[in-house]
Amino acid sequence: MAENTLANGAANGAVENVAQLNLQKIYTKDLSFEVPNAPQVFQSQGQPNVELNLSQRVNVLAEAVFEVVLSVTVTCKVDESTAYLAEVHQAGIFGVAGFDQAGQEAVLATYCPNVLFPYVRQVVSDLVQGGGFPPLLLQPINFDAIYAEQMRRRAEAPAAGQALNS
Repeated sequence: MAENTLANGAANGAVENVAQLNLQKIYTKDLSFEVPNAPQVFQSQGQPNVELNLSQRVNVLAEAVFEVVLSVTVTCKVDESTAYLAEVHQAGIFGVAGFDQAGQEAVLATYCPNVLFPYVRQVVSDLVQGGGFPPLLLQPINFDAIYAEQMRRRAEAPAAGQALNS
């Protein structure tokens, strides 16, 4: 009996320290769509050039509760003229508990944007199509690879600084 009590106690203690991640809310924080050269842009025959800028921001709301904001700006130009500009700030509130610092940072930088991106893609497509243009379907983004590249650069930065100081 004593062994069962210890095993259950250890198991209960382990459950308390298990990493937990939960999605509490997803919402569009801000959006904007502009067609600065309408209606002339609709007569343009040139090839569209689409540029995508992506960023993310993490805000601490409470202990183990974070707001992650994925910001996407899409600029489409035809010749030298801007056809449209779409900007979306898609946000989510995530509970992230029981992770070490590195694990928490990785979850906020990879998992959370992966959850938000399909919403961004849909909002951008709807805005562009509603603006009178063919729908724009954003291609998937590998947030894991982006995070890995950021970590590689962060690791190289101190080494580069030490080499300069030597």
